[in-house]
Amino acid sequence: MIESKNRTQELQDRVRAACNDKTMLKIVGGNSKQFYGNNSTKNNIEVIETRIHQGIISYEPSELVITARAGTPLKEIEAILAENNQMLPFEPPHFGEHATLGGAIATGSSGSRRPFTGSARDFVLGTKIISGKGDIMSFGGQVMKNVAGYDVSRLMVGALGTLGLLLEISIKVLPRPNTEVTQVIAMSQQEALKTMQKHNQTPLPLSALAYENEKLYIRLSGAASAVNSSQKKVGGETLVHADKFWHQLNEQTHLFFDNNAPLWRLSVPYTANLDLNENSFIDWAGALYWMHSDMEAEEIRQHAIEQGGHATLFRVSNDQLTQERFTPLEAKIKQLHVNLKMRFDPYGILNYGRLYSDL
Repeated sequence: MIESKNRTQELQDRVRAACNDKTMLKIVGGNSKQFYGNNSTKNNIEVIETRIHQGIISYEPSELVITARAGTPLKEIEAILAENNQMLPFEPPHFGEHATLGGAIATGSSGSRRPFTGSARDFVLGTKIISGKGDIMSFGGQVMKNVAGYDVSRLMVGALGTLGLLLEISIKVLPRPNTEVTQVIAMSQQEALKTMQKHNQTPLPLSALAYENEKLYIRLSGAASAVNSSQKKVGGETLVHADKFWHQLNEQTHLFFDNNAPLWRLSVPYTANLDLNENSFIDWAGALYWMHSDMEAEEIRQHAIEQGGHATLFRVSNDQLTQERFTPLEAKIKQLHVNLKMRFDPYGILNYGRLYSDL
């Protein structure tokens, strides 16, 4: 406990010193997701590492809640949950051996299970942060109904550290399903999209729906009787080593991702029908398209907007680092972001430009 207080104090002192010196801080955890988001063009940037601040603070399996410091390795969190037959429901990708809990929450990362259980934001109950003014602030708690008004703790999810340096996070967890199988069916993309839309409207125990290379992948999770019955309804062949397939998809080690072209992430309604004449990997039951393309950013983003969604430049090579990664905001929404940044980080020292180049 004394060591954790010292670590907290050390991080707080660094932030306060940066405030006084007007020095920009680049927040780094396990360094597994540094590819995600914009690179700051500022020169006076110092790295502040959160991995020094790690450890599980509390875990009550019967309460389905775990609280840990942001620098805690994600694999450590998942290991202790697995011992109690529980899991992080949003199935966060690691993208590296040293991924941390803070990194997963700061990026808002969610895997293939997301449409059926919820996103990372849905399971964050509380956070403790260091603001850009060097103040320690706590939001939320360890139960679902702990907020009257705006839930600031969930505001930190996906903010990429631009609003505060995460210290502690409380997360709701869920039991692992008793049985899990994946069925594979050969079909065209149009057929797959229609099938996914149909399955989304049925009471099947779905936990993932994905499509790639003329094959639809249907993952079923739950009680053995429900899964076995649903297997017969959806048909197809049972995938051997299904865990490996979903792991490779979430971690982007699947052969599809072995491509040097820019990787785009298009988030759209699951009823959308995107056809950009580009090779894509469809996840989230039709609501997420991974696509390698050299098309102009404006053209890709316009296609996503027309379908009611948005497009993110997820991965690029070094010579493309100057491109804006996220869809430009409308003026009113942009002003909300500016107001939040000013309230939490008035000196603009925390991950400046990471989310949007001028924030």
